[in-house]
Amino acid sequence: MAGKYFEDLHVNQVIKHSNGRTVTEMDNVLFSALTMNTQPLHLNEDFASRTEFGHRIVNGLFTLALATGLTVADLTEGTIVANLGYENVRHPHPMFHGDTLYVETLVMDMRESRSRPNAGIVRFHHTGRNQHGVTVLEFERTALILKREG
Repeated sequence: MAGKYFEDLHVNQVIKHSNGRTVTEMDNVLFSALTMNTQPLHLNEDFASRTEFGHRIVNGLFTLALATGLTVADLTEGTIVANLGYENVRHPHPMFHGDTLYVETLVMDMRESRSRPNAGIVRFHHTGRNQHGVTVLEFERTALILKREG
């Protein structure tokens, strides 16, 4: 598997995820519809055109989910037991249709699991930036990561 085991990680390690993903209008509208989010900033171009943004913005929860997904291949594919929590989610700048999201991860903290000898707990700080390098998302995620078999 491509994911990193607990032993492969260390505090202050930075992982620059090379894959980016361009967000389409369909992504935004479908995600908003699937999650029953009727916010006109995501769905109503006429409404959004009269806001400070000038047009629809991408649903922030979609951006959060996409950012997490963009880390999987390099970080947790096949090595994660579970995501334990998401904290300190910030959206300092909106994403728009046609923007491309790139993510960078910092390993903030890690410790051995007290209840699972085959895993450790890792806290990540993820930063999402658009194609212009503008930070559009920051969040912390705590995950239970497998150790290598002994």
